[in-house]
Amino acid sequence: MNLLEEMKNRILIGDGAMGTLLYSYGSDQCFEELNLSQPNHIQQIHQAYIEAGADVIQTNTYGANYHKLERYGLEEKVKEINTAAVKNAKAAAGEHTFILGTIGGIRSFRPQSIDITEIKRTFREQLYCLLLEGVDGLLFETYYDFEELAAVIEIARKETDLPIVAHISVQDPDVMQSGKPVAEALLELEQLGADVVGLNCRQGPFHMIKSLEQVPLPKKAYLSCYPNASLPSYSEGSLQYSNNADYFGEVAPAFREQGVRLLGGCCGTTPDHVRSFSQALKGLTPVTEKKVEKAEKIILRSHQKDLPEPLTDIVRARKSVIVELDPPKKLHTDKFIEGAKALNAAGADAVTLADNSLASPRISNDSLGYLIKQQGVRPLVHLTCRDRNLIGLQSHLMGLHTLGLHDILAVTGDPTKVGDFPGAASVYDVSSFELIEMIQQLNNGMSMSGKDLGEKASFTIGAAFNPNVRSIERAVQRLEKKITAGADYFMSQPVFSEEKLIETADSVKGLGKPVYIGLMPLTSSKNADFLHNEVPGIKLTEQVRDRMAAVSGDREKSYQEGLAITKSLIDTALDLFNGIYLITPFMRYEMTAELTRYANEQAAKRGGNQRAHIIH
Repeated sequence: MNLLEEMKNRILIGDGAMGTLLYSYGSDQCFEELNLSQPNHIQQIHQAYIEAGADVIQTNTYGANYHKLERYGLEEKVKEINTAAVKNAKAAAGEHTFILGTIGGIRSFRPQSIDITEIKRTFREQLYCLLLEGVDGLLFETYYDFEELAAVIEIARKETDLPIVAHISVQDPDVMQSGKPVAEALLELEQLGADVVGLNCRQGPFHMIKSLEQVPLPKKAYLSCYPNASLPSYSEGSLQYSNNADYFGEVAPAFREQGVRLLGGCCGTTPDHVRSFSQALKGLTPVTEKKVEKAEKIILRSHQKDLPEPLTDIVRARKSVIVELDPPKKLHTDKFIEGAKALNAAGADAVTLADNSLASPRISNDSLGYLIKQQGVRPLVHLTCRDRNLIGLQSHLMGLHTLGLHDILAVTGDPTKVGDFPGAASVYDVSSFELIEMIQQLNNGMSMSGKDLGEKASFTIGAAFNPNVRSIERAVQRLEKKITAGADYFMSQPVFSEEKLIETADSVKGLGKPVYIGLMPLTSSKNADFLHNEVPGIKLTEQVRDRMAAVSGDREKSYQEGLAITKSLIDTALDLFNGIYLITPFMRYEMTAELTRYANEQAAKRGGNQRAHIIH
């Protein structure tokens, strides 16, 4: 008996969800471990699906890999769990039931969260366990990232001739989160060696069928689909799915019309759903011809109207200065607006606004950015990964685009424990690398889910850089990764010595991207001691601390000494960098306004006399 031979002439019915039943029965732990501790329970679920009409069951091994089992301290039991899972499936299966060894995707909406090399290692370990136990085929399900699925198919195809079923998952019909159309993805999976290609999870029957309408019948492979029961609702702390088994019987013929030859269920489905599929398709043969609906052609427009000159062009053409001015913690905005206008009058090319710096709530920088833009000031807004989930980040970016705020600094964000609400949750759905990729994807007219946005955004993407680290070489390696992700320029943490300026310039000269070097005037000896002793990664020279200590207690002399130290650093920085990034301390914008004027005056005096390795 061969799975592919059977699919030539009839539609096979797959099983439904394993985790959904286990959860409904009161199991709320690592479902894969139950292969060992509750084998009878797993076998009963397999048997229930077979009795409901399933021709194909899958092993309870979706997350039985080193990476996912590690969360439960079970990473050393990969072989034991996978072996038991196949034995449990065999104990339940009759002689006419096919068993697929299931391996689930690891990456989700965070493609770079796990290195592909680690994925391959983890996959091989689980693959060999399943193959040794003698499954009838392999099922790779719930893969959001095409690179990951392509990699594992390539490995599996070299190791076995068993049938391979490969399923992608999409967040929007017709397209993967990378923007790759479903039809194109399934064709490529077929070319990579998959014998059955299709969709599973994330969506219910309606959207699954809609996606399949764009997919022609494969030339060599067969189509499959495992929809969710419905869109889930959230009640009393858990996700719940509709009890709509009869509906599955109603839509089963539509799956057949789309060419599906293996039809099962995913999240929320039960033996009742599988029974409905089985009864509705009993005795029906697969379709051999299909009319494909043509996808609507989408023309993306670039939002170029009235865009200012990109900061990257400005800094490459001449010495430029951007100045940070923190949004206020209180509702009064007059001083902030006054400061932004003063900095603009002093010659700042942009005023940059932090996003709840030090994890303390402030007036949102997008609202203030819009207000100062109305005053003729160019805003550069920071965007952190800390405060918004993936939905909020995309919505926020779309709002910035709508407001005409096109300059963004993508940062991770300080952890909440350092701020006013240490008990608040830090979201971190994405890292700064992935946020940069997300912004770049919007510039290509696509959402993070791969959905067309109807228009290309026009963001210039800045990224953060901390040169005050033990290994600046490693810091530069991170910058290179950010460039790969889509960063256009960099803004550094403040530097307080000429030696560090020179070291930084030498380290980043090969990047090929503009670097705005950070400088922050000191306001007092206490300020200097705090930065030196309590801020990670920042060390002031003994000379600088002595100079501030010598004027300790005299506010005016401290002010002037802080300016003098920073002006000296500006003199050096102008010989090394085209971009100066001034950070305003404690809303004392009069200091950074004076330093902005000074930087512009000194840059004008220098003209084109710049060192050969100047950083562009």
